[in-house]
Amino acid sequence: LLPGEAEALVRALQGTELRDIGGQGWLRQHECVEKLNMHAILSASAGQEQLLTELLVTYTKIPVLIGELILVEIWKHKIFPVLCRLEDFKPRSTFPIYMVLHHEASIINLLETVFFYKEICESAEDSILDLIDYCHRKLTLLAARSANGQTVTPAVLVLPQELQKQAETMEFEISLKALSVLRFITDQMESLPLSALTRMLNTHNLPCLLVELVEHCPWSCWEAGKLKKFENGMWHVVPPEDQVKMTKLDGQVWLALLNLLLSPECQRKYHFDGFNKSRLLKLRAFLTDVLIDQLPNLVEMQRFLSHLAVTEPAPPKKDLVLEQVPIIWDHILKKNAGKWEAITKHQVKRVFNPTEEELKLQAHRWAQTYSLDMMEALAPGKPRCSLCGAEAAKRCSRCRNEWYCSRACQVQHWQKHKAACNLMA
Repeated sequence: LLPGEAEALVRALQGTELRDIGGQGWLRQHECVEKLNMHAILSASAGQEQLLTELLVTYTKIPVLIGELILVEIWKHKIFPVLCRLEDFKPRSTFPIYMVLHHEASIINLLETVFFYKEICESAEDSILDLIDYCHRKLTLLAARSANGQTVTPAVLVLPQELQKQAETMEFEISLKALSVLRFITDQMESLPLSALTRMLNTHNLPCLLVELVEHCPWSCWEAGKLKKFENGMWHVVPPEDQVKMTKLDGQVWLALLNLLLSPECQRKYHFDGFNKSRLLKLRAFLTDVLIDQLPNLVEMQRFLSHLAVTEPAPPKKDLVLEQVPIIWDHILKKNAGKWEAITKHQVKRVFNPTEEELKLQAHRWAQTYSLDMMEALAPGKPRCSLCGAEAAKRCSRCRNEWYCSRACQVQHWQKHKAACNLMA
């Protein structure tokens, strides 16, 4: 994006209403978010993301983005279950459902890219409490992921079969992005509102939750005798010589723990009772020489845990605390209390039954937003075959959207790809 385009898109961001999710105005907002998200990724890879950061701070748009994130989450938990219970709900297209899920992924990805900067964290102001709560909910879901790598999704998301797998993958990736955002928040604790630290340490007990992630490592699993790890949006088989290497996600957890446990202010506020102490001491088994060689700061963690094991830390000082509460979540719930069914019926009529013309128009808009050149620039690696997953060098000549490693895979995949190919073409 040119500087003027980026500024126009940032200024266009505004809070929306729950009943408008999936509508035309909301889709235009999503288009702005998606373009800014792609711009942020490309700018960060070139080390030029300062302009977007300044724009988001100048126009105070971080609280707006956090508000949109919470709005989508409430839609998933309050509106979607009612939608599924309606006997006459037979949507002409699942496209709006997919877009709502994708909107959440786009926003958390954008926040992950920009929250590295202190100014962004400060500009969130009191909405940072809502973001901390959001990250806690996502990490709790991530910690519930079973040891064999089976995805755990919120019970409310009972989707049509063609969307279920995409939703599960998206939910997992969103949770991983939330982990990164939380780590960046812990980097800037001196800039947070007074009650943010209390909320992270005592209300949510994030240190113990992070210990759970270290123990079960949901981005790593064994399959058919091979270790697989999730990196850059894909599961990769890890060769034996690289199995002890720390991934970026491992690093995020350890850095967040370092920030939360070694800061003098955190140690003063955190309650090291018997339960918390026993959970934290489990970390000692993971602090091997190989791990510490990769992240030398963990020597301080090792020293802290050794001291914790032989001492009884003083109980937290009983200060007078006026705890703030998250305002966005509570405001949306109070504003729409008792209106869930009315909102759902409104959306069934206005959102989930678009005309053929509206669907074509929206498909055309997204084809322009997701240009092939842009998608190839954003791709973390080489394209993969849509059927077998092998490295691909050939592309569907008609829609130019799907990749294949051979003619045989393309022919075999045609029945599944046909409908999308016709629409794109």
